[in-house]
This record gives sequence, C-alpha cells and structure tokens, in this order.
Amino acid sequence: VVRANNHTLSFILLVSIKLSFLSVFLFLGRPVDITCMLRQTSFGITFSIAVSCVLAKTIMVCVAFKATKPGSPWRKWVGVKVAYCIVLFCSIIQILISVIWLTISPPFLELNFLSEPGQIIIQCNEGSVVAFWFVLSYMGLLASVSFIVAFLARSLPDSFNEAKYITFSML
Repeated sequence: VVRANNHTLSFILLVSIKLSFLSVFLFLGRPVDITCMLRQTSFGITFSIAVSCVLAKTIMVCVAFKATKPGSPWRKWVGVKVAYCIVLFCSIIQILISVIWLTISPPFLELNFLSEPGQIIIQCNEGSVVAFWFVLSYMGLLASVSFIVAFLARSLPDSFNEAKYITFSML
C-alpha cells in the first residue's frame, strides 16, 4: 500500500526501483548483442527515473512549504504537473544520452583471448567509454542534486518529507 504525498509519483518510484533491480538479470548468463546493448542503458534509464522521482518529491515538498506564505510567488509552482515535468525532463535527458550512445558506438559482444591463456572469454565491450561515463555521471549528478535538495529540506516536518529519508539512505 502506497500512502504518501503524490501517490502516483510514489508508484512510479516503486516501479522504477523494481525495474532497476530486475535489470541485474541482464548481466547474468552468456552475453549476446542485445543484452550487451540493454545492460547499462536499461539500468541507467530506470534508475534515473527513480532518482528523478525522489528529486521531484523533495522539490515539491520544499515548494509547498515556501508557498504557504501569503502572496508568495511559489504558489504557481505547487501542483502535480510540476513534479511530473521534473521526472519527465530528467528522464528524457538520460534517454537521449543512451540513444546517442547506442547510435554512435553501441556495446557489443567481444571474444577475449588475452585474459586467460588457453581460454576464450565471451564478454561485453561497452563500446564508447565516454558515453558509458556520461550515463554514470548523469546518474551521479541527479543523485547529488537530490541529496542537496534533501539537505536543504531537512528542517521541514518529517511527516511531509519521506523523500528526505530515501535520499539520505542513498548515501
């Protein structure tokens, strides 16, 4: 049972966390070209959706408390659509990074003859190392921004700010 502020966003958070956990199964077994391409990109996209949900929830709690003052300009930013736009915007950036990676230099199946003498190791080559690090760096950037916003929201009442606990547990 999901009982939180903005329950739809909490549901998206739970589903994306589950999908990011399930993406681990792409790393198991004998690699083929399609699993090589989906391994890092599927985890990157689903985990970015999860972190953007946490970021959106934390931002919305901060905005809601700033909007309580009479005549506050923050009142126009209170609403569910703003949280959805934050999640969508942050997720689309990760999707674009992944699509560019898969277009320019996708991961591929590689036979490694050099690591173990007398044995052939079948492994995935990440293709563009720069694109791989862009995917990881963007996830790190989202997590850092989420941590900073949660740190700024630490003085808000705990009953309204469950995203603070999720963000601090990511450390």
